[in-house]
Amino acid sequence: MPAPIRVIIVEDDTAMREEFERMVLAQPGLELVGSAQSIAQACALLAATAPPPDVALIDLGLPDGDGVALIAQAVRDMPRLAVLVATIFGDEAHVIRAIEAGAHGYLLKDTSIEEFSRALGLVFEGGSPLSPQIARHLLKRFLPAERKPVPAGEQALTGREIDILTRISYGFTVAETAQQMHISAHTVATHIKNIYGKLAVHNRVEAVNQARRRGLIL
Repeated sequence: MPAPIRVIIVEDDTAMREEFERMVLAQPGLELVGSAQSIAQACALLAATAPPPDVALIDLGLPDGDGVALIAQAVRDMPRLAVLVATIFGDEAHVIRAIEAGAHGYLLKDTSIEEFSRALGLVFEGGSPLSPQIARHLLKRFLPAERKPVPAGEQALTGREIDILTRISYGFTVAETAQQMHISAHTVATHIKNIYGKLAVHNRVEAVNQARRRGLIL
């Protein structure tokens, strides 16, 4: 059996912290190393934990400072530590700051226990889990406002094809793209096949590079 993923929780809301603790304890693949409700407590916990934890679930609004500062310090002191931010819907403005500080993923606080466990496992394995609402916010922020005209003789991509290709360029899988767009994975795969044909390419890397050269995506 593989060793469990060792988790610490940093959350100042008592009820929420206890809920996170319960969710960790309920999963056999996770181990709760400890919890903290402030930056000071979190720093002490991290310093006293040996070996270091695998994943830290960190709230951004802490009573003694900004959770972003804690994230920056934690990933600087523990390069192998994966940080998953726990946030509430409507707090998307802090996404970029936390990612720049070193956060690896975002999780909404009202997530299900299945999604919670999946997100911790994914971030531990090097992935970047994002709640669909957070992903949509990021895509709205970075999707180009205007599409450049397609040169004569070239097949135009539809708006949906461009949106799918943009998501693929950000690293989202077919399944994640389908979830975000509320369509089936088969439909996404069909669109990707059509994109390849229109751009005369054979894989995703070529498709993304070709679309960027044509100014279709950023």
